[in-house]
Amino acid sequence: MHDTLPHLQPVTFPNLVRKSLEILQINIGLKCNLACLHCHVNSNPYRKEKMSIETIDLVLECLKSCEAHTLDITGGAPEMHPQFRYLVKEARKIGVHIIDRCNLTILEEEGQDELAEFLASNGVEIIASLPCYIKENVEMQRGKGVFASSITALQTLNSLGYGVPNTDLALNLVYNPLGPSLPPSQEVLEKEYKYKLQDEYNITFNSLFVICNMPIKRFGSTLISKGKLSDYLCLLRSAHRKENLENVMCRNLISVDWEGYFYDCDFNQMLGLNIFDENNKKQHLSDLINAGLSNKNIRVAEHCYGCTAGQGSSCGGSLTKPAANEN
Repeated sequence: MHDTLPHLQPVTFPNLVRKSLEILQINIGLKCNLACLHCHVNSNPYRKEKMSIETIDLVLECLKSCEAHTLDITGGAPEMHPQFRYLVKEARKIGVHIIDRCNLTILEEEGQDELAEFLASNGVEIIASLPCYIKENVEMQRGKGVFASSITALQTLNSLGYGVPNTDLALNLVYNPLGPSLPPSQEVLEKEYKYKLQDEYNITFNSLFVICNMPIKRFGSTLISKGKLSDYLCLLRSAHRKENLENVMCRNLISVDWEGYFYDCDFNQMLGLNIFDENNKKQHLSDLINAGLSNKNIRVAEHCYGCTAGQGSSCGGSLTKPAANEN
């Protein structure tokens, strides 16, 4: 796999300063039951990296002592971690909001019996990847059989109250473009998703998040192999909108890797761009308990334009409405 970091320098992206911490996002492990083409983590069924129980307990300790109100659990497929359910139950006792970044198909896997029921009983918000409402497009990006499994999982979640009006069980879907292009209008695409999924499969959900593909790990390496990385970076830079800088996710989120070191965002984590202290030492969760992060500089590189291009992109979808000449 090609190293994309050298292609993301020198840095022209504007300087950013952190606000107060609101979201603690943890990558609990890199193992996944899928190996999607757009994956910026390079997850697959053979990855073995996973967070230790000691580090999970440190996450819980941080949630008790820091100002974050949300625990955002990602991977890989985070549910494949043997202590996933322990983490959810203990975090719920602390009273934080819990998000599970779910690929949907994991709910249909052997050994994941009653996973959907567990998530519902603990009030976990689900943010689920479904890159299209068309079978052929999903399978092109994620593999054969994924679409049907995803539809079945969504129907199961609906039956438990997820994404259904007048319930507190939030079900949000995520769209990624198939290739090196900006995502379309989130507002317009959400309407299309809701109509198609309701009409053809009787599925409902709360919101659609459109997320720009980041030129790192598997997706970035593929662009390098095809000679398209430079063009994609030019597209992102040319579509930069400074108003998106105010709301990029790194302003109020930190990303924690499976070893407990933390970063300004999940993308920086995958590039190895650590947060450092004044002594140039990598920051660990044990440091976060005793030191705040407000008003600290955020590490940036050229991939950051993926968050500010067009309508903007974050773990919670677009940041602004598309400009009039977009899409």
